[in-house]
Amino acid sequence: MDRVTILSYDRIYKNFIEDKYLHNYDEYYFRNQQVKHPEGGWRHLRSDEVERLVKNANTATNWDDIWVTDEFDTTMVMNNRFFGMVRIGRIRNEILQYHDLRVPVGITGSSIVSCDIGDDAAIHDVHYMANYIIGDRCILFNIQELSTTDHSKFGNGILKEGEPEDVRVWLEVMNEGGGRGILPFDGMITSDAYLWAKYRDDKKLQDRLFEITQNSFDNRRGYYGTIGEGCVIKNCWILKDAKIGPCAYIKGASKLKNVTINSSEEEPTQIGEGVILVNGITGYGCRIFYSVVGTRFVLGDNCNLKYGARLIYSVLGDNSTISCCEVLNNLIFPSHEQHHNNSFLISACVMGQSNMAAGATIGSNHNSRATDGEIVASRGFWPGLCSSVKHSSKFASFTLLSKADYPNELNIMLPFSLVSNNTADDELQVMPAYWWMYNMYAIARNTSKYQKRDKRKRRIQHIEFETFAPDTMEEAIEARKLLEIWTAKALLRSENRYDESISRDELINTGRQLLNHDPETAKKLEVFGEGMEHGKRRVRILKPYESYHAYGDMLLYYGAKNIALYLDAHPKEQFETLCEKLRRKEQREWINLGGQLVTGDDVEKLRRDINKGVLNSWEDIHQRYNEMWEQYPVEKLRHAFSSLRFLYLDRADTLTPALWKEILEKACQVQQFICDQVYISRKKDYDNPFRNATFRNEEEKIAVIGELDEVSFVKQIREETEKMIQLFKNNM
Repeated sequence: MDRVTILSYDRIYKNFIEDKYLHNYDEYYFRNQQVKHPEGGWRHLRSDEVERLVKNANTATNWDDIWVTDEFDTTMVMNNRFFGMVRIGRIRNEILQYHDLRVPVGITGSSIVSCDIGDDAAIHDVHYMANYIIGDRCILFNIQELSTTDHSKFGNGILKEGEPEDVRVWLEVMNEGGGRGILPFDGMITSDAYLWAKYRDDKKLQDRLFEITQNSFDNRRGYYGTIGEGCVIKNCWILKDAKIGPCAYIKGASKLKNVTINSSEEEPTQIGEGVILVNGITGYGCRIFYSVVGTRFVLGDNCNLKYGARLIYSVLGDNSTISCCEVLNNLIFPSHEQHHNNSFLISACVMGQSNMAAGATIGSNHNSRATDGEIVASRGFWPGLCSSVKHSSKFASFTLLSKADYPNELNIMLPFSLVSNNTADDELQVMPAYWWMYNMYAIARNTSKYQKRDKRKRRIQHIEFETFAPDTMEEAIEARKLLEIWTAKALLRSENRYDESISRDELINTGRQLLNHDPETAKKLEVFGEGMEHGKRRVRILKPYESYHAYGDMLLYYGAKNIALYLDAHPKEQFETLCEKLRRKEQREWINLGGQLVTGDDVEKLRRDINKGVLNSWEDIHQRYNEMWEQYPVEKLRHAFSSLRFLYLDRADTLTPALWKEILEKACQVQQFICDQVYISRKKDYDNPFRNATFRNEEEKIAVIGELDEVSFVKQIREETEKMIQLFKNNM
């Protein structure tokens, strides 16, 4: 164990770096590179200044090691101890104010070891400050310890020279048992984390990403901690090996150790009372308050951690909020909400636009003999109140789980579904396309809601917010095929004609004919899903006919909207020539790469180029993400076209002008259906007698919740409907 030892007095400021790691440069080499040199340079203290400083109860190991600028008011420096070389910027008889806190510029009641202090800083009652570079106009008030070691890594998963491998910080995301470890680094986004954690079978890729990360940072020792200009840090206990960006506000934090706190004037980060952050990196514009604990983490931009949240071994994407709960070993894509005290998320990859309800226990090891496993949930995952899901399970986009303890592993392949555990009949029930049929308000509002919540100024992580996008629509295509197969089997079983030898294509053709041309028969059948629950009980598909056509309406709307918008923006483009260009290449595989949708081919090329050394840094990889994002509108348009071809494959090899007109006419009807259903979905709340029971009369209700026709999103969707219908008509 470590012991308290006695050293010579000068060791408090000497030998910051051991001699064997100096390599022909002195221990101030990196410090001098990091610091901002004042315009007029530093100078030694004059003898009269030293005399006044001594009278003000200041001491120094050597007054010749104290450097100041020409503007140096000694009356503002009192009762301090200076050790080693300390350089102090401009000090004037002025006051700094932040909110209601007003403190004089200057240094009082502090012990300062080998630090650089910027202009007009206010440093008061900092009991131990060592090896830090403080920016201009900073307020440091009542801090117990602020120090940097020579091997500081500021949360990055690298090693400094001479360090053993076992001190390297890994993040074991997606799987509590390990096997998907990634190295955190300043600038990591969820696309990076997913690329690294997912493709574990690509050994060359794993080695290259490890090498790129280690080479992204200098492994030499001796870098100082930095506090950017305009920071306010007050009433804190321990800040050690912390790199803090400009304009951060930190109050009452208990411990910040081995961290990078990104912050800027445009996107300041705030950290509040009782917070403990160890071995992590926070993005820009974050808010972290009230006894939060974060250990081995990467936090995206514009994120909130509040009210005792625990974030451990996890990566949290941009625009996310976690409060009160426990989150372990996860990779969470942007726009995640989890703000109830008793929710629990472990060993999961949650792909964004998700919400964990109170009591949700997702991936708990206590409901299974297995200790290791994973949860994979595509966009829009929403487990209901007190839902319990075990490892290993997978969910299609916008899956809603009703309140239940789900006893078996799940693989829900149908997007926009409601999943229920029917204990009375001992069966799992799945209603595909539930959101479209019964809660259009929520699904239609989804896109604009997340767009409005995106407050990032610097948008490094590209995010697809559209509900109907290539990933969800590709799932809808596969869902229609599954419904065709299962409906065909239901028909054949009802007629005692089912045979295991019947091919998949035959089943699809039979189911398609039935669902498209014989609704009366299709609606009477008992349809059961396959491969969606690890167990022997039945998986009943509710409303298969209605959901089949709901998926069709989604695909038609998605295709028509994207093509019509493109033609409207490119009036010289002819419909026939556009169709010819779009049909040349179809992309059926789409990957949600951290919130950015990319084709499977692009991911394969990205991996190859990393492995070959074409991309040699994270900056190069991020530039490739940017290039793919620039091409995304074209790829999305092509996929929208192929989705329409899929719907009308039995009628035409391509889209003729006559068929295009028919599609647009149908799209007008779907758009009006969306508008009407948004109103009906919201109206349910106004007509609910139990909700009305809390009000004395109709007038009180309206005073509290407002008129239905004045609901902002209802008005917004009506305006959008008028514009879209007109757009469709213009293209007929």
